[in-house]
Amino acid sequence: MSTISEQFGRDEWTRFTPKQRMQRYGIFALTALAIAWALSSIEVIWAWVWDAPSQMGDLFGRMYPPDATNLGSILRILWETVNIATFATVLAVFMSLPVAYLAAQNTTPNRVTLWLGRLILVTSRSVNTIIWALLFVAIFGPGVVAGIVAIMFRSIGFIGKLLGEAIEEIDKRPVEALEATGASRFKVIAYAIVPQVMPTFWAVSILRWDINLRESTVLGLVGAGGIGIILQGAIDTFNWPEAATVLLAILALVIVGEIVSAFLRRRIL
Repeated sequence: MSTISEQFGRDEWTRFTPKQRMQRYGIFALTALAIAWALSSIEVIWAWVWDAPSQMGDLFGRMYPPDATNLGSILRILWETVNIATFATVLAVFMSLPVAYLAAQNTTPNRVTLWLGRLILVTSRSVNTIIWALLFVAIFGPGVVAGIVAIMFRSIGFIGKLLGEAIEEIDKRPVEALEATGASRFKVIAYAIVPQVMPTFWAVSILRWDINLRESTVLGLVGAGGIGIILQGAIDTFNWPEAATVLLAILALVIVGEIVSAFLRRRIL
């Protein structure tokens, strides 16, 4: 009885054909060239890169031990940071609802409103929170108002996009059933669309609050309120022990925010 190798020859199986291997090698070569060109174009000072570990060790040495003499002010500003994230998220949620309605293909009135809604979402998400903060600091002046508005504008695009996609994926049968009974558009939205997107609504809102909590910690670097103000002041005055305390406070805030958001997701969803 002949063996399999005798029946089918001794050709070995390979995952890729010679043409596919050449294509893969060509892609790898182009990727390597692109990386090399990028590194050469940004003018990296390699002496500083190799010296970075010793500089980090020196910086951490200056930070230890953390200085807690200003802990009361740090905690007060930390609570202000939480308020910025919370108020901005609540405002963004309410403002993103009509935008999500316009940006969803199955609920928008016409093509003009569809592209208007999507333009708002793209504009909001294309601009970083820090850039929004710089703009609104120039409008409202330094303080928490600029920070709240900046995070709100950034969050509208995120929440609106995910809610718009959730609206597009709803089951059309409840909508068609209500429309067949002559229900008004408001009742169709309230009884056929809203119940289907509520799980996504709560999940996205909690997730965005968690993200905003992190983003609000750096707003003070541009004068938009929050714990970043104290951090920037400590860095500018080379007060590294206080900077370490602020960084530890930010780390604790992020951990607590993660715990709270996980708890809310378990209770609500």
